[in-house]
Amino acid sequence: MTRPEHLSSLSRRTVLASGAAAGALALSGGWSRVLAAPLITVESLTIDVNGKAAKVFAVKGPAGEGIFAKEGDRLAGAVLNASQAPAVMHWHGQIFAPADQDRARPDGGELAPGGTDQVDFLLTPGTHWMHSHTLSEQQLLAAPLVTREADAGEAQDVVVMLHDFSFRSPEEILAGLGGANAHGGHGMGGSTQGMAGMAMPGMDHAGHSMGAMGGMGSGRGGGMRAHANDVDYDAFLANRRTLADPEVVKVEKGGKVRLRIINGGTATAFFVSVPGLKPLCVAVDGSPCVPMEAEAFPLAQGQRIDLLVDIPASGGAFPVLAQVEASPRRTGVILATAGASVARIADTADRAQGLLDLTFEGRLSAGKPLAQRKADKVFPITLGEEAGYRWTINGRTYGEGRPFAVSPGERVEMTFMNPTTMSHPMHLHGHHFQVVGVGRRRFSGAVRDTVMVPPHTSVTIAFDAGPKGEWFLHCHHLYHMAAGMMAVVKVA
Repeated sequence: MTRPEHLSSLSRRTVLASGAAAGALALSGGWSRVLAAPLITVESLTIDVNGKAAKVFAVKGPAGEGIFAKEGDRLAGAVLNASQAPAVMHWHGQIFAPADQDRARPDGGELAPGGTDQVDFLLTPGTHWMHSHTLSEQQLLAAPLVTREADAGEAQDVVVMLHDFSFRSPEEILAGLGGANAHGGHGMGGSTQGMAGMAMPGMDHAGHSMGAMGGMGSGRGGGMRAHANDVDYDAFLANRRTLADPEVVKVEKGGKVRLRIINGGTATAFFVSVPGLKPLCVAVDGSPCVPMEAEAFPLAQGQRIDLLVDIPASGGAFPVLAQVEASPRRTGVILATAGASVARIADTADRAQGLLDLTFEGRLSAGKPLAQRKADKVFPITLGEEAGYRWTINGRTYGEGRPFAVSPGERVEMTFMNPTTMSHPMHLHGHHFQVVGVGRRRFSGAVRDTVMVPPHTSVTIAFDAGPKGEWFLHCHHLYHMAAGMMAVVKVA
């Protein structure tokens, strides 16, 4: 069995000078024409998870799994699907990627086994990632897509990719939840047909008062009690490994480390902590924020967080832990200096964490906020839960509603209202937005591309509409998206 090579630990010096960085440097050069060797390859492989063989996917770049580049580089070259299944790749967080170069779009389609795409776009600085936009994301079809910022300094970069893992197929998981695939044409169930021509009758954009939340019953018959973790996973992985056999990353005594942590979990949110060190949050979703300390940092599906830590001059071993929301289960990696003793860490904490809330979100401030201006378009958006594991946006599943129509350059505000029993990490393709409201409180929050909306809560975001195209807006809980919680923002 194979364990794919990781880009988990790279310094600025490594990216600029070492042979391992040759692929990253080449991104700016001759990759714009068809090459004998593809820039990105989607592969099928088998790994070991707790002593048992698991068939999964990997996304390989020039220097191993994923892409690690520097600000100013372009992602330009061939994308090869060398796996045995169709692929729908999404460049999560890349605001300079044209709509027609992202297969996760309304008129997109799957890249067939053996097929190739050509991509060419300027990489967005920050900690981002790429992943399948179908159920195969559950089978680890995801990888880092990190572009080191020009002002990142000399800190050693350590990339940590989190996953939830099941030996069951994603189709089995969805069926076990009682849901049906609402994205058949989009390939969520493995269909090879694209979505061109899918009917989109009128979507109701009418506002719904928050008072309606108290009277809405759960579609799953469980009342209104908030809960998490509707999928029972076999393992939780950090860089494809469990705490039974964690990755140990070498760090320098007295050095500075930038942890770039990506939640690639499909249905799991985490709390991130670094016991023994004092992590400082300097970016969320690849965008800088006013530095902030915390004991534990919430990380919803699809979100990323950059944490700076100082390694003591005396050295040692320091775990980077990701504990599952509302659970004692956890995963992680170990930072260790030369000669340090690395103790085994249990994959179950002494106590469970609670549910993610917006306490940390409400304290965040953007390092580069949007300019102040009045909104040109305002959309109230109610996130819904109905019987049969049907998840909706304004009462419609994907394909039942017309797009949210905006024009390039318009300032757009969306208020997500969540009367359901579960949180929804809402992600907008092709854009970064600023969190500007939680409940009735307005503030200048973080710039993100994915925001968690807990049960019985409202969150307001603002963004300036980007280039023309159709961009998905969806819940980043894979099975909520698959069961309908996705719409389209059309910039025209």
